[in-house]
Order: sequence, then C-alpha cells, then structure tokens
Amino acid sequence: MKFMLMMNAPRGTGDYAVMNWPKQDLKAHIEFMHQLHKDLSEAGELVAAEGLDMPGNARLVRAGKNGKPEVTDGPFPESKEFLAGYWIVDVETPQRAHEIAARASAAPGKGGVPINMAIEVRQVMSAPPTE
Repeated sequence: MKFMLMMNAPRGTGDYAVMNWPKQDLKAHIEFMHQLHKDLSEAGELVAAEGLDMPGNARLVRAGKNGKPEVTDGPFPESKEFLAGYWIVDVETPQRAHEIAARASAAPGKGGVPINMAIEVRQVMSAPPTE
C-alpha cells in the first residue's frame, strides 16, 4: 500500500521558521531528515520525498480563457498551515505508515527539542479498472 505523508508547517510570514533557527539546530534537523531518507530507502519503503519551497513563493494557477494559465500569488494568507514537504512510502500496513509519520514528526527543532509537527497520512489511491 502506498501512503503520502505530508508535513505541514504553521502559518507565518511566508517564510519557514526553520530559516531563523541557529545554524547548528538547522543542521541537526537536516541530518535527521537525511537519515530518515536513508533508512526508508534501505528498507525499500521510500517511493519519493521532497521538501517544498517557502509558501511565499507559491503560486495558484487556474485555467483562464482559451485554457491559458492564470497565475496569482498563493497560498491564501488566511491559511493556518502550509505544506512543507512530503514522503510517499510503499508499506505493508497503515500502521507502518503511521510509525514513519511519527518518526518524521519527532525531527529535532530549535534547541534540539522535537518539533512534533503533525504529519497528515493519506493512502494513495489507484484508478478504478476500466472496462
């Protein structure tokens, strides 16, 4: 079963708070994420993982006239959280996806304290068979 684990950062000014952490704290956080990536890869569970650019650089795109893209700033300022990054894992059970999400949530934050950020876990669905 494939699951998408989404790390949401709390709303701010359009910049991630981690950019204001002391250098050693940011380094520890990144090293933790690299180790998680390595462990999941070695276990054959990692399908994909990416960190995302700052929310202030996000754009919303809709089809406009004649299908041409209409691009506006986004996400909305009233959003409470922004997607900071994600993992797609291929695991045997939902419980394993939850274990991985809990590990990611415990990444070290400022001062080495675990950030305990909520990680949304959703199963990746396949298209229904066509007749």
